[in-house]
Amino acid sequence: MTFADSSPVVRIDGPWTHRDVAANGARFHIAELGDGPLVLLLHGFPQFWWTWRHQLTALADAGFRAVAMDLRGVGGSDRTPRGYDPANLALDVTGVIRSLGEPDAALVGHDLGGYLAWTAAAMRPKLVRRLAVCSMPHPRRWRAAMLTDLRHSAAGGHVWGFQRPFVPERQLVADDAALVGRLLRDWSGPRLPEDETVDAYRRAMLIPSTAHCSIEPYRWMVRSLARVDGFQFNRRMKRPVRVPTLHLHGSLDPAMRARHAAGSGEYVEAPYRWRLFDGLGHFPHEEDPAAFSAELVNWLKDPEPDR
Repeated sequence: MTFADSSPVVRIDGPWTHRDVAANGARFHIAELGDGPLVLLLHGFPQFWWTWRHQLTALADAGFRAVAMDLRGVGGSDRTPRGYDPANLALDVTGVIRSLGEPDAALVGHDLGGYLAWTAAAMRPKLVRRLAVCSMPHPRRWRAAMLTDLRHSAAGGHVWGFQRPFVPERQLVADDAALVGRLLRDWSGPRLPEDETVDAYRRAMLIPSTAHCSIEPYRWMVRSLARVDGFQFNRRMKRPVRVPTLHLHGSLDPAMRARHAAGSGEYVEAPYRWRLFDGLGHFPHEEDPAAFSAELVNWLKDPEPDR
């Protein structure tokens, strides 16, 4: 089962509207709903924009313009041969903000999307109004944990496995992307995703070149650990985040240990709020969307987020 045309797979019907925007030399698919201050939602692996379906409606109902984008190489966005390092992917994000005609946005990122949200907030602070990150430590925390903490490094074993050529792509699409379903269930807490949800992510992974493009950011993150470009990026990320930041994490997350994520506040020179969801895994926004959305909306609307 493969899908030469991504539209039926990616442009899932709902109260939102779908369209494409140009940014940073590529075309990006977005789903948007509502009017008001912009909230831009960034998905993680192995997902696409649809992971934010619950938050799109919750944010729109709360008076925000909610936009979920497909990252470069995923869903309905362009699959370019290069450009999967975090600095360039963060420029994709900030470029979409400009293409949407907004002066700034509140960024909400999960997993890889959270890594890029941290990066964008440090690199382009004028374009980021607030920052909310889920299931991802600050990039410098992530780097240090992968290099020095054996238990954290083992939890991220899939990232090390992605460094092999060709094999990870084949594994991701084998048996109609069965591995995607296993990862979603293994990384979730007791509230396992429904079969229909898993099937949507499996179908999206089967769009040609998606598996390769999904893996490329993780290849850069590991291979750059001993390269000049990696050292340069790590130095750039010393620049503190100076916008109010909400950090969300599931207490049972087996893919990204909470103890390392919790220390990310040292890189924030602004109000920082840590929220641990008891009994949830790597996907709090899908495992308990009502609780996650309420936390996010209340924080976005709070005029004094440092309380």
